[in-house]
Amino acid sequence: MSSPIPNPALIPPAGVGPVQAPAAPGIAKAGDAPVRGPAFADVLAKTQGSEPPRFSRHALERLQRRGIDLAGPTLQRLTGGVERAANKGARDSVIFVDGTAFVVSVRNNTVITAVGSEHMRDHVFTNIDSAVIA
Repeated sequence: MSSPIPNPALIPPAGVGPVQAPAAPGIAKAGDAPVRGPAFADVLAKTQGSEPPRFSRHALERLQRRGIDLAGPTLQRLTGGVERAANKGARDSVIFVDGTAFVVSVRNNTVITAVGSEHMRDHVFTNIDSAVIA
């Protein structure tokens, strides 16, 4: 194999020391001070937390048909339940607030459906990975 042809763009100008390759991201060199700051999970929780969940069309129909009231404290408790599920890594969760069960896509922060206590007797919750009592 022949010797490589030097690239003039990589040759430092006269009077300049040797060029060092950039450090790979995430690899600290000897003598570097450790990076200090908030943990990624804390920053993520602050950006995603405390925003009330959205409601799918189906969930809104169920709320209206079943007469489920989402007064301030109920919505706050539901929001807190979604946040707690997200902090534990849940994807799809059933969140119980008083006598109502909300099936929530935690990743999308969206309520999929709601079931009141009078309809819960024969109801089976499928495709969930967690349950939260808020």
